[in-house]
Order: sequence, then C-alpha cells, then structure tokens
Amino acid sequence: MLLRGKTVVVSGVGAGLGHQVAAAVVRDGGNAVLGARTEANLAKSAAEIDPDGGHTAYAATDITDERQCEALAALAVERFGAIDAVVHVAAWDRSFGGLQDADFATWQQVIDVNLLGTLRMTRACLPALKARGGSVVVIGTQSSVAAPSQVRQAAYAASKGALTSAMYSMARELGPDRIRVNTVLPGWMWGPPVRAYVQFTAHTEGVPEQEVLGRLTERMALPELATDADVAEAVIFLASDRARAITGQSLLVNAGELMR
Repeated sequence: MLLRGKTVVVSGVGAGLGHQVAAAVVRDGGNAVLGARTEANLAKSAAEIDPDGGHTAYAATDITDERQCEALAALAVERFGAIDAVVHVAAWDRSFGGLQDADFATWQQVIDVNLLGTLRMTRACLPALKARGGSVVVIGTQSSVAAPSQVRQAAYAASKGALTSAMYSMARELGPDRIRVNTVLPGWMWGPPVRAYVQFTAHTEGVPEQEVLGRLTERMALPELATDADVAEAVIFLASDRARAITGQSLLVNAGELMR
C-alpha cells in the first residue's frame, strides 16, 4: 500500500497507461483524480477502478487550457483535501513522420500538448503540492533518446525530449519545497497503441501478428515487451515515499532494449 491516504492527479486517462496508473493508485491505497478530454472514458475508467466511487474523482480536462488544469487541481483538493502527486500521461502521440515531411503547424500543436500542457498541469497543482511536498512523474519516451527504426515520430520525440530537459529545471526549482520531479521513459509498451501497430503491420504485410511482435521482442534483454501495467508500477514507486530521495532522474522501462 505505497500510496495509502495519498491523492494523485493523473492526466490522460483512457484505455491504456493512464487507466493502469489510476488503477494502481487505488490498489495501493490512494485516491485517484482522473483527467482527460473525453468524459465518457473517465467515467468508464473510474467505474472499473473504484465501483463505490470513494477513492476516485474525475473531470473532463484539456491540458492546453490553463483554466481546465486549475479546475482539475481544485477538484482534487475539494474532494480529498490535498494533492500528493501528479502523473502526466496525457500526450499527443498520433503525429508521424520526420523532418523532411514535417508540418510544423502540427509540431506546434504536439509541443503545446506534450510540453506546455504538462507544465500547465504541474503549475496548477503547485499550491497544493507545496503544502506538504510531493511528487511529479512525467511519462516520457525512449524515442527521445534513441529513435526507433520501425516508425518515425520526430515531433513526439522532440516534445518529450524537451519535457525531460524541463524536468531538470523543475527538480531544481521545486526541490526546496520538497517536491520531487522524475521521468519514466517507456520503450515499446504492450497496450492499445502497440497492439494496434502489431495488428496493422501484420495485416499490411500478410504475416502472423506473432511474427511482427517477435521483431520487437528479439531486441529486448527480457524476452517480452513491458506492459502498460509494468510502466504504471514504476510510476507508483516514484510517486511514493519509497522514492523520497530521488529527483531529477529518468527511468527506462523497456525490458532491456536500451541500457544506459
């Protein structure tokens, strides 16, 4: 019960990683305050995680809107009296391509969500976090430090790389208030997006899905992909007091594909 009595704001709660993080918060004794743009997804997730509704709250939240970020933070304090951690899962990851075919207007939108949106949501939670210290956990990506060969997501990788750089400044700035800031860097992560990639690639190439999956797992030190749930476990650790002396760090959760 690493988060007994603690309240954690989780942005970007849908069917994948955000749901797994929120579920792990409640499982480990905490209260989860869920934010995402689609209220129906939030209601579904909250009902699955916490059928009685005693340990969850949610509000439709677009992290490009500062007032909506502030409203989600206010909901957490109103409902549970505090914010002990913020986990940033919300991201725009649907932009594909590299430099030569870049649409920089789209890049600006990706940066507004992934970089500035995360900073907006963090700042909205700061008054509550400062009250008794806490943790900010950012979901980054392995592609920001090692571009994958299978797909190009230059805008996504660049925005997440900038966010990791921002983490260092936040860790230094917020440290005196005993607020820790860390980043989790997933690699290929088995969940809805990667499952869809495997299915699409298998269909396009006319090969079994297991063959496509094997191309990914053969590069791992462990013979399987990390799952959304595996990444959520790393997040819970960093959000908890077990990580009280850890700040300004990036943790790869990637089954050993990239070692640093």
